[in-house]
Amino acid sequence: MANQKNQDANKPNRLARMGKRLKETFSELKRVTWPTFPKVVKGTCVVLVVVLAFLVVVTGINYGLNELLKVITNIGA
Repeated sequence: MANQKNQDANKPNRLARMGKRLKETFSELKRVTWPTFPKVVKGTCVVLVVVLAFLVVVTGINYGLNELLKVITNIGA
């Protein structure tokens, strides 16, 4: 029990630990190699093209299933 109290006494307070963590985070961010603007634009374009391609595919499937449902419901009537 006394050992636990000694460990708590040696531990820095919460605010000091948060400050240290924030300082380490900003230090790490300085070492990050950020992509150049042309690379960001190229990556964004690739994402947009893929999203648009999936949009076309999903819309086509939706249209096809909708038409199939119309055919199925008309046959029963």
